Amino acid sequence: MTEPPATPTRGWGRRSTLAGQALALQLGVVALVLVAVAAVSVTQSLAAFTRTESRRVLAVAEDVAVDGVVRQALRAPTVSPRNPVTAVADGARAVSGATAVVVTDADLTVVTATDLALVGTPLSTADADGGEPSRVAEGRSWTGYLRLTPDGPLAVAAQVPVLATDGRQIGAVAVTSNLPNALTRLAASAPDLLTYLGLASALGVVGSLLLARRVKRQTLGLEPREITALVQQREAMLLGIREGVLGVDADGRVVLVNDTARELLGLPERSVGRTLTELGVDPDVREVLSGPDRTAEDAVIPRADAVVVANRRPFVVDGTVRGWVTTLRDRTELAALQRELGTTRGTTETLRAQAHEFSNRLHTISGLIEIGEYDEVVRYVGTLQGSAEDDAAVTGRVGDPSLAALLVAKARLARERGVVLEVTGSLGRVSDDLSADLVTVVGNLVDNALDALTGGTVTVDLADPDGDVHVEVSDDGPGVSTDPPDAVFGRGVSTKGDGRGIGLALVRAVCVRRGGEVAVTSRSGEGAVFTARLPRERTADDRRVGVGR
Repeated sequence: MTEPPATPTRGWGRRSTLAGQALALQLGVVALVLVAVAAVSVTQSLAAFTRTESRRVLAVAEDVAVDGVVRQALRAPTVSPRNPVTAVADGARAVSGATAVVVTDADLTVVTATDLALVGTPLSTADADGGEPSRVAEGRSWTGYLRLTPDGPLAVAAQVPVLATDGRQIGAVAVTSNLPNALTRLAASAPDLLTYLGLASALGVVGSLLLARRVKRQTLGLEPREITALVQQREAMLLGIREGVLGVDADGRVVLVNDTARELLGLPERSVGRTLTELGVDPDVREVLSGPDRTAEDAVIPRADAVVVANRRPFVVDGTVRGWVTTLRDRTELAALQRELGTTRGTTETLRAQAHEFSNRLHTISGLIEIGEYDEVVRYVGTLQGSAEDDAAVTGRVGDPSLAALLVAKARLARERGVVLEVTGSLGRVSDDLSADLVTVVGNLVDNALDALTGGTVTVDLADPDGDVHVEVSDDGPGVSTDPPDAVFGRGVSTKGDGRGIGLALVRAVCVRRGGEVAVTSRSGEGAVFTARLPRERTADDRRVGVGR
């Protein structure tokens, strides 16, 4: 089971935890909801107050309008504070709790009022809230909003006509009840709001704690800032790694990839979240990156112009494979250097052996002369001359010193294994970079042929008829076992160490990188023929791999 990531170092100062942030957020939401509820509550309470008070002041106004004292007094109204109607109006106001009771004559001139300053003034019939105006002068009752004075408070009002026994209108009664201000209405709603606030806060706290615990279980106990720090650190590490890193989940969907992996695999910039199939990755490459095997050790990814080696490890959580992480290394240059070093070492060992052998031969000749075996000396020198002529034949056909030395060394190695190495054709001197590539190509192809034989013949044919160098290496061994034969260049697992096991992939990489090609023909039991073409001038390097190949 994979271990949880280490908790990042906490920064200076105290920062709110996930639970604290969730609680603050929920309390903020609760506060906003309470403000909205308070606004709705105040509005609804105002509407309810208006409905209730409208009915109440209308009933009071109707009671005053049918009072006998009021009717009698309004037959011959007098504008006076001592008007007998005043007592009736004050009594009605006191009993009903209305703010003001106003009585007018037929012309709507106030004859008595709670506010004596209104006596003698006309009664306003306009709705203070912009509604339909009063039509009490026409003998119709009315309820609405009224201001008894221009700067007076807004009040719910009712105006009712006073009718004589013969049906003639002789006056009007207006009763008002002031609207409470916003603070008063809010205070009236406070108990309910406080109850809502308490319940919502309690639920918010409990919900925040439960949510925080659940989230922290899912995030391995990390706080949001720690998760952010981990993501930033992961991105920095991925960018800082020279090797390619690719992560896929159990469905083959890319979950992480760095720039090196994108370059080596030829993936687009937006690869995360898409499957390898959607990205157009070849089946052989998909098998290496997310195949059924749990691991892959030094697997060679098929690539035309380079040797890419992959190592894959599963990501296991609670005993279940959740995906794989693959590291990718471009070993083209390293393999070439290793092969070149191996060739140089082989040449050096061959020269050392030749020097030792030459010294032994001189001692042999000297000894034969000392004992007088002159005929044996002549025969022995003839044998040595034949071996030297074989080496001279190679150097005479190959004008490049490095390649000639390689072939001489391989010829001696072949003789030790009981294999005959023949060099046909010819090749003049070439540039240093082409010489290095030829050493890599010829060395790997000859090694491959020698490894396949326990006896027989290996033929190396060199030519440059059209300016390109053509190399053909054939043998009479068992042939190539892969089907099709060309698959031998793109498959294989490097298990031999020291750069071996990827020689043919390296041959193809070198040829393609120069703008050339390599191919193989083979029949079971009849040997194999490898042909390579290397242009003298190197072409642009194509870095794409695994996509559309």
